[in-house]
Amino acid sequence: MKELILHAVTVFMGFFAIMNPIANTPVFLGLTAGYDKSTVRAVALRSVGLAFLIVTIFAVSGKLIFDLFGITLYALRITGGILVVQIGFHMLQGQTSSVQSPAKDIDKQAQQKAALGVAVSPLAMPIMAGPGTIATAMNFAAAPGRGEVIITVIAFGLLCLITYGWFVRGEKIAKLVGPSAIDVITKMMGLILAVVGMQMFIEGVAQAIQSFS
Repeated sequence: MKELILHAVTVFMGFFAIMNPIANTPVFLGLTAGYDKSTVRAVALRSVGLAFLIVTIFAVSGKLIFDLFGITLYALRITGGILVVQIGFHMLQGQTSSVQSPAKDIDKQAQQKAALGVAVSPLAMPIMAGPGTIATAMNFAAAPGRGEVIITVIAFGLLCLITYGWFVRGEKIAKLVGPSAIDVITKMMGLILAVVGMQMFIEGVAQAIQSFS
């Protein structure tokens, strides 16, 4: 029992260090700036829900999925890195799409549908359920015994609930600082996203070179 509790704490802290809901909240604010309260909550709920689903699937049968489709972790890192760099670059340059800056003449339902796309990419994948998180889940769940798999899923589920709380409270921060500050945050987060994406890309390339050497 003591070993399971220690394992649960280790798993949670490992996930927290990688996903870091505190650091991801400004990114969420930048990506959801300009949307109403209900849409922001919907994006937050969908993003953490998808992240939980992705990590759970890979924790339970990650190795089987990788083997089945011939996927490697470094390929996932390279692809995810390219996507994040692209999104971060557009945020940094202020070249936001209709998803991040909805036009007034677009139907509200269409706006919400476009906004929910942000929950899938980049929020759920690869920011929250990125290669590092997936690899961590697979490593923790690989320990002998079914208890470790259950603990891994529960620990990440708890972190998703905490992340949702941070995302929803982030809306109050947005109202407090104002639209000008949000614009600055968006560009800052664009730079950070671009750097994070490049780091993912570099790590993926390094792993690929190492595997072929």
